[in-house]
Amino acid sequence: MHSINQDSADTISSEIKAKFSSFIESFFSKHYRERCYLGLVFWQGKRRMLQINVPAGDFSGLLQAKPSSGNDPDSGKNRPEVKGHAEDIKQYIIGCANKDKPWIVGTLTANVDPDDIEIHEFARGMCLVVIPRGVKLDITDGQHRKRAIHELIEGIDSKLIANDDFPITLILEGDKRQCQIDFRDMAQTKQLDKSLLVSFGEYEGHIGITKELIDRVSMFQDKTEKVKASPSVKHKLIYTTNYIARFVSCTFTNNTENELKDYNVEQTSESLAYCLNKFFMKCENTRYISQKPINELTVDDIKEFKENGVLGVSVGLEILGRLLYSTYSPEYYKFDEEKVNQLAQLDWSRKNDLWANNIVRRDPNPKNPNNPYKISFSAGAIATAVDIIKIKLGWMS
Repeated sequence: MHSINQDSADTISSEIKAKFSSFIESFFSKHYRERCYLGLVFWQGKRRMLQINVPAGDFSGLLQAKPSSGNDPDSGKNRPEVKGHAEDIKQYIIGCANKDKPWIVGTLTANVDPDDIEIHEFARGMCLVVIPRGVKLDITDGQHRKRAIHELIEGIDSKLIANDDFPITLILEGDKRQCQIDFRDMAQTKQLDKSLLVSFGEYEGHIGITKELIDRVSMFQDKTEKVKASPSVKHKLIYTTNYIARFVSCTFTNNTENELKDYNVEQTSESLAYCLNKFFMKCENTRYISQKPINELTVDDIKEFKENGVLGVSVGLEILGRLLYSTYSPEYYKFDEEKVNQLAQLDWSRKNDLWANNIVRRDPNPKNPNNPYKISFSAGAIATAVDIIKIKLGWMS
């Protein structure tokens, strides 16, 4: 049930409200066979635009996507759908709705020839938009959201969004070429870095555990980039939230993409934080960085650690996670301390032969002769490195 805060000052009298309702209702009655929406008129980019809110049940008949096909961008008004993206949006809505959690879907953008609709302007930008039944709005941006909403409202989960409304920015534009230009311009928005998405993610699963580790593990505390795609050495940052989130998924499932939705954040993060603090303090390659607060470390300290060690890059964290996976007992929320200690005794520097010709390759013509090593991020190299360590430690059955 949706509710509005009644504590806010309401100075509009019942008489004025009644007059307004009577005034608006006359328009709805006149156009009862068409679709009518209260809207706002605004101007942007030398054109008049509208903002309307559309009930979920109106989507199928009101909006249409015209994606381009084949190798001909001019065959449609928006890009082809990315396989699986609409399903991701749908599952996001279903997941939140079933847990009675809030969710949000951004504003869609569509265009329509202004001659095909009626706009009754009142005052101060308020209006009534009348869209005849035979008129459809062409999506310029938001075809994946449209498909997700359409499939939900037409499927067995329709009750989850039946009472929801979705905002549409309506561009009054009949020129197809201009519509394509509009799409191109909107599509130039910079993609968000994964670290930022993790940092703003819901406090559950691998995201919740990641946030706890950044606070609890000295090796990550104040040394993790939470916004950008890569850590800045000059700002004394070693990891990113995305590196750590992938590590967390590896540690508990041996799969970097697993979101750990059903995992207990408090118990798993407490167990892993305890394990990591022990590991980083015992490991010769990480002890100095781990025990020093960030204000006592220099940029050169961070640079040296990242250039000479394996654990200063994302691939090193992934290998550690895949190895810790073999030491974890989920029924007890515990890591095998003896095996973790074995891992801490390894030489995690790039010069160690354990990493040679898997994740670490020697560059025959290095730009920096003091750092002749190149890191391979391939899945095959990582798998090989993990197997070599397991064999060395006697973990392979």
